[in-house]
Amino acid sequence: MKPVVQEEVTGCGIACVAMLSNRSYAQARKIASGLGVFAADPKLWSDTGHVRKLLGHLKINVAKVEKTFAGWHRLPDCALLAIKWHQEKGIPFWHWTVFIRDGKGSYVLDPKKGLKNNRRTDFGRIKPKWFLEVTH
Repeated sequence: MKPVVQEEVTGCGIACVAMLSNRSYAQARKIASGLGVFAADPKLWSDTGHVRKLLGHLKINVAKVEKTFAGWHRLPDCALLAIKWHQEKGIPFWHWTVFIRDGKGSYVLDPKKGLKNNRRTDFGRIKPKWFLEVTH
């Protein structure tokens, strides 16, 4: 799987859907807007509904329930990770990333613009709160 960089400051969810569906950011953003999902909507990074809607439309299965992160070795082979979790006025917010375990090893695809490498293996620096298993 290839990393996709978010083209909008708040577009991490759209970028992760692009990665999981093997599309460009522009293609995923066009699909998202057709479904009423926009990067500027805080629900994209404070609620799982919009990402679930996009993935469902693209026939990508995602777990119905979030699971608490309990260690890298306990993650499924493909998962959406919620990192940088925090609360603002009692509302949770996070940054979406994709965890992959494949023949090349384990890594996190982080869509954040400005990273030297969007394929991350610096697991000690990444602090996931919870994850959603993804199955194709």
